[in-house]
Amino acid sequence: METEFPEADRGAGKSAGQNSTQTDTVIIESRGPRLSQIPLRIIIPNIITVLAICAGLTGIRLAFENRFELAVMMVLIAAFLDGLDGRVARMMKGSSKFGAQMDSLADIVNFGVAPALVLYSFMLDQARSFGWTAALLYAIACCLRLARFNVMTEDPNRPEWQNNYFIGVPAPAGAMLVLLPVYLGFLGLVPTKTLAFIAAGFTVLVAFLLVSRLPVYNGKTAGSYIRRDLVAPLILCVVIYVGLLTSYTWYTLTVTAIAYTFIIPISWIAWNRCEASAKCSGGVTAATDDPDSII
Repeated sequence: METEFPEADRGAGKSAGQNSTQTDTVIIESRGPRLSQIPLRIIIPNIITVLAICAGLTGIRLAFENRFELAVMMVLIAAFLDGLDGRVARMMKGSSKFGAQMDSLADIVNFGVAPALVLYSFMLDQARSFGWTAALLYAIACCLRLARFNVMTEDPNRPEWQNNYFIGVPAPAGAMLVLLPVYLGFLGLVPTKTLAFIAAGFTVLVAFLLVSRLPVYNGKTAGSYIRRDLVAPLILCVVIYVGLLTSYTWYTLTVTAIAYTFIIPISWIAWNRCEASAKCSGGVTAATDDPDSII
């Protein structure tokens, strides 16, 4: 009895099947270049940065809904996450240029746009155009300050001792300062029209501090090690501050904002001493005027 498919046909079919499989393989392999894999240690800090942006934007929404206490809390959470992402990146060795750019853009939203809109919704709207102009000046000053910071960190001629200082008040501290009228409002200060104009003037002052050339001590370069005899007092101080912050939030933030203003003249005096010492030792002192920065 003859078979329906002869042996020759079977061989041909097998050969055709192999050719088809090879063709499919070639098609699969030629679909495109293989994408590189990104280490998780680089992704995690960027996730924290994105969460900070979400907190800042949520603060804006809450301000529009007149839920100002939660709005300020969101800005504070964004500030906490902003300080966390960089440290996590350094600890995990996950720093990247992409992460640095993301961090700067997040700072514009969280410490420039969000505080300005929260303050405007809470009080500055009573000052009409003057209040809105003050809010705009603050937000733009924050953008300029962050742009200058990015340029100065890339300057290879910057003396090592100047890395202990910011040039101008940093954006997170500026957000803490500019929200001072809001803290006082939570403590019982009625936001009248007169106070709105005063708050607008204060906002312009903070904007000037952001873009100024005043040196401000940089706590990030305090060092990675603490003397053994200072560990217990440091932990105790942190516990006390966190306890006060959670129990008397607005009083604590008000005192913190006022106390921070005293750091500015102290930093200026310390800067001048370091600069004089560098001149005496023949070191390089110029670095505050970067040719790539327009402010």
